[in-house]
Amino acid sequence: MMRFTFFMIVIGLLGAPNAKAASSDVPLEDAQVDLGDKASLYRGAQTFMDSCATCHSAKMMRFGRIGEDLGLTEEQLAKLMPTELSKPGDVIETNMPGDYGEETFGVAPPDLTLTARAQGADWIYTYLISFYEDPDTPWGVNNAVFPLVGMPHVLASEQGLKQPVYETKGDEKELVGLESPERAGSMSEEDFEQKMRDLTAFMVYMAEPAALKRHQYGPYVLAFLFIFTLIMFLLKKEYWRDIKH
Repeated sequence: MMRFTFFMIVIGLLGAPNAKAASSDVPLEDAQVDLGDKASLYRGAQTFMDSCATCHSAKMMRFGRIGEDLGLTEEQLAKLMPTELSKPGDVIETNMPGDYGEETFGVAPPDLTLTARAQGADWIYTYLISFYEDPDTPWGVNNAVFPLVGMPHVLASEQGLKQPVYETKGDEKELVGLESPERAGSMSEEDFEQKMRDLTAFMVYMAEPAALKRHQYGPYVLAFLFIFTLIMFLLKKEYWRDIKH
């Protein structure tokens, strides 16, 4: 009974980070996150600092940890930090006062450090590429994954603004898909999607930096277990060779 209870707890913990993502009615795109691609993580960090950190903080992540984990030079790390006075020990903070964010957006922009653990990589990626034009909202945009999201599409100039496809059901319109923007953005669709994958990968890393170490140690641990198992098998054969059954 205790084994069964332990097994169910483990299954619950493993499923918890993706629970919200799984409840979405919108099919989620594959984020294709590769934590071993440090160039992708660095590009994602740059996008986060340029486009996200204006409004959002990540107070559980320090610049120095990013530099160490991604193997950045001092020059590369300096490009991530917001000012010349910033130090590697600083955490990622926004300059936006909480009361201003609450007044402007209706709620203070949340800290994004653990978003990837709460929602999952596929949810974040699909959210980032799923903004569309909606003149009935305060910001003139909406999101297929997060309806009535209270933020503008800060990357609209790069992606363009996708057009919604509605289907009338009774007296209501239901969003059934998104079409290409009427006016293209500064980036091709493929380049923009890759940029969002990089950003998603950085947010996944940021939510659990230790995952990078686990990925690095994993092959060595598996190799050790294989060799250890082989040695134990040979040792068992040696012990039992002279024993008659």
